[in-house]
Amino acid sequence: MNSPQSVVVAILETSDVHGHVYPTDYRGPGDKPLGLAKLSSIIRRERSAHPSLLLLDNGDSLQGTPFMYHYAKYDGTGVHPAARALKALKYDAAVLGNHEFNYGLDLLNRAIRDSGCPWLSANIVGESDGRPAFGQPYRVFALPEGVRIAVLGVTTHYIPRWEDPSHIQGLAFEDALESARRWVAHIRAAERPDAVVVCYHGGFERDLATGEPTEPPTGENQGYEMCFRLEGVDVLLTGHQHRLLAGEVNGVAVAQPGSAGQAIAKIELEFERTDEGGWAILRKTASLLPVEEETPADAELLALFAEDERRTQQWLDQPIGAAEGDMTIPDPFAARQADHAFAEFVNRVQMEVTGAEISCAAIFTNEARGFSERITMRDVVSNYIYPNTLKVVRLTGRDIRAALEQNARYFAPDEQTGGLRVSAAYLEPKPQHFNYDMWEGVEYVLDISKPEGRRVVKLERNGEPLDPNAEFEVVMNSYRAGGGGNFDMLKDKPVVREIPTDMTEILADYIRKRGTIRASCDHNWRVVYNPGR
Repeated sequence: MNSPQSVVVAILETSDVHGHVYPTDYRGPGDKPLGLAKLSSIIRRERSAHPSLLLLDNGDSLQGTPFMYHYAKYDGTGVHPAARALKALKYDAAVLGNHEFNYGLDLLNRAIRDSGCPWLSANIVGESDGRPAFGQPYRVFALPEGVRIAVLGVTTHYIPRWEDPSHIQGLAFEDALESARRWVAHIRAAERPDAVVVCYHGGFERDLATGEPTEPPTGENQGYEMCFRLEGVDVLLTGHQHRLLAGEVNGVAVAQPGSAGQAIAKIELEFERTDEGGWAILRKTASLLPVEEETPADAELLALFAEDERRTQQWLDQPIGAAEGDMTIPDPFAARQADHAFAEFVNRVQMEVTGAEISCAAIFTNEARGFSERITMRDVVSNYIYPNTLKVVRLTGRDIRAALEQNARYFAPDEQTGGLRVSAAYLEPKPQHFNYDMWEGVEYVLDISKPEGRRVVKLERNGEPLDPNAEFEVVMNSYRAGGGGNFDMLKDKPVVREIPTDMTEILADYIRKRGTIRASCDHNWRVVYNPGR
């Protein structure tokens, strides 16, 4: 028989699934168009259509839902649900995301061991020997007809800025771009594959069409630069930013499939025979395959996790206390413009458990609804969705003012309504409501009619102007204490003390011990907008 003169290979990528196996967001009843069970139906369809197919996960699979939180904090028995899912769906490889470290290395290593596929990590290395800490930096897959595709895994090196140091002990995080550059050169020289795919748990720092910067040049996301500086790369699969992207940059096919299993990225590579009998890429196409309302959930996959899901739902519906007074959030945008009982509650808890005199906290998403009269675990994890711990850092009054000026950038004038809106920088490339903090322990006013950098028009403590040179102990979540969210003025400040307990547990325990919590609001801050004054 004559060998075919062309072959089409499909590469499917999931990323930032964040523990969504079932098609639910755990906030209420009803199936949502998301989750691995629905993606599984798409994967089955694509496997039927493409004899040559690779299925890759690009990180952040171990954290993000009550389902995963319950396993990590309360269950922990048997094989990790994410590992079971990777094995059941027959993934060919996975890459580590930043949230893989949130529950410590023991849990991560068990998940890697039990997942049935290699986890690729080129730039996360041993602190002592500089060797890839999780085994394989890359893998070469030999597909039918002799096509060989190399897949290299790299992860944003910003993790030490966010993560609990005990969760990454013994690890070093090399610059993702530079590590990828070295390894791609090695792969091309030593392996001579027909195509090179970089699977990068990171995103794009520039607009893909114009090349204009979309964020400060921090190095957290380097995807755009990778497309120009990595010689010999055919495909760049990305994540971390939760964006829906598919296209081409500088001849490199790129894709990013959103988050929570809302879509799967698909790259098609068509190869043709060369005169020497090898393969050369003839065509590259990138697309997204979204989960639709009518996409069926894979019954077999659901059955595999039915008991885990039952225990999670039972735990979520446990009442843990009650709220006296109004702690609901009917309008998150309004709650970010003036002191609110729910935000004050979170700040007061942070101050009480740490002894700090000042606190800052965020309403993380626009889906947060605060607490109604009856409080369950579902209410806690729906409002506080991240596994943050707390740090008390020593700041000057000058640092606090700078942080408030950064917060003030959340708002922009809305010319159509004459009021305020969320600034584009906090909506693109993904919503970043979690990067706007509300403060307790100081009195302040933000005037959005003023230029950026000069919007803090009042900053006092106990009725007196805040001394820019005085020092204060301020409690905040571990992400913010590392400078996350472009809060460079908070980075590398002296850490007075740390509370290693997950903030979700702190809130739940606080409510349980008291039985009833009471809404209060001292109205210590507000946002104003007075154009023309």
